[in-house]
Parts: sequence; structure tokens; C-alpha cells
Amino acid sequence: MTMKIATWNVNSIKVRLPHVLDWLNGHRPAVLCLQELKCEAGNFPLEAVTAAGYHALIAGQKAYNGVALLSLQPGSDPVIGIPGFEDPQQRVIAATYGEVRVISVYCPNGESLTSEKYGYKLRWFAAFRNYLEATLMRYPLLVVAGDYNVAPEDRDVYDPVAWKGEVLCSDAERAAFAALLKLGLKDSFRLFEQADKSYSWWHYRVNAFKRNMGLRIDHILASDALVPSCSSCTIDKGPRALERPSDHAPVFAEFSDSSSPNS
Repeated sequence: MTMKIATWNVNSIKVRLPHVLDWLNGHRPAVLCLQELKCEAGNFPLEAVTAAGYHALIAGQKAYNGVALLSLQPGSDPVIGIPGFEDPQQRVIAATYGEVRVISVYCPNGESLTSEKYGYKLRWFAAFRNYLEATLMRYPLLVVAGDYNVAPEDRDVYDPVAWKGEVLCSDAERAAFAALLKLGLKDSFRLFEQADKSYSWWHYRVNAFKRNMGLRIDHILASDALVPSCSSCTIDKGPRALERPSDHAPVFAEFSDSSSPNS
């Protein structure tokens, strides 16, 4: 059986709920990792998600952040946050589906290189790296999907000259992202030949989406043990063209493997 795992920064689940429900109905992923819920867990539209045939694990936060895991089968051993790293911001949630550990992550933006938020971002990435290192020891079949707020390479940026040294593209951020890969993770999107100028985020301003002035900052990382079973990774630009869209597009990868919870 094929296990489809997807990620989507919805930039408010309340506003984007119709889009999410339509996407779930059309794609039926085994797991959908959501970011930027912008609501507390008690205000999450659980009834609508349940009616769509999905279970939900939620780490919500009023007005900001928030992550969730939506799944066809219940997840087990859920963990919220980065153990040992004190952080009031809800950015990480993990659970196991079949034999596969899945983490939904919303990495900090950083705001600007001179902002205190940039320092927090780098500290957060260091803690997240340590968390993933420990997780891989326990769960060799691991998928870490979400909004990383890092464009790993110049080809992931519509204008690398203009963005050089800017937040999302700075050397330190790219090094922090590369440090995750060195643990034994692969960027699923780059396992396959992809079209040039493939992006997952476009600013709401300056008609950026229609002009394809985007960045690829939403990633699905797969552990080395899972890589042989990864058959595709795709950015679905369709929802970004809808009325009142998120500024991010969903990304999904497919794994053909006996470890699928639907196999």
C-alpha cells in the first residue's frame, strides 16, 4: 500500500477549513501535517475533520503558531513540543502511524537578521536537531514535515541575488537546515527530478503567486531507512490559486512500504 504524507501551512485553520476539507477529500493522505493553526485546541474544527474521516492530534495556540496531525488511522505515542526545551510557542507535534514516526513542525521565521527572533530561531533549530537525533535512535522510520522557514539552496528562491543574506536564506539558517540532513534525513523533494522554479510559498503582495515570485520553504524530510520506499514528492499549487488562500501550498510525498498503517 502507498502511504501519502502531506504538509501544509494553512495560515489559520478557521479561514482555510473549506480548502483543507476539499484537499483531504481529493487526496486522502494517510497523514496531513498542519502548521499555523492560529487557534487553541478547544477551538479547532474537530467535528468537521472527524466527519471527513480523520483523527486529529492538536497543539494549538491562540492567534499564533499551532500544529496538528490529521490521520486516517489514530496516531500513537503523541509528543508535543521539544522535550527539554522550554518554549511557550506550539511548533512541534509527533505521533506514530504504523511503524512510521511523523513530526509536524513549524519552525520560527526569524523576522530579520538583526531581530531577537533570529537568535531564537537559531537556538530553536539547535534544540530541534538534538530532538531529531534522539528520535531517530528510537524511530528509524521517520518523516519530519512542515514549514521550515528556510530555503535550502539558491534554486529554491525566485531571486537569489535579492534574497542573499536575508532571513529564510541566510548562511546560518541554511547551515541549521543542513545539520538536520546530516543526522540521516533526506529532502524528499530533491530525491526526484523537479521543474525549475518550484516553490511552496508566495507573498500575498505584488501579485507574487501569478508571477511565481516564491520560495521553497515547506519540506518533507525522510529518514535514510525510508528513502528507498519514497516514490514521489509533489508541491500542489492548486490551493494557492483559490479565493482567500493560504500563502503556502501543500506538499506531499508517497511511500510504498509494508510499514504503511493502511497496508
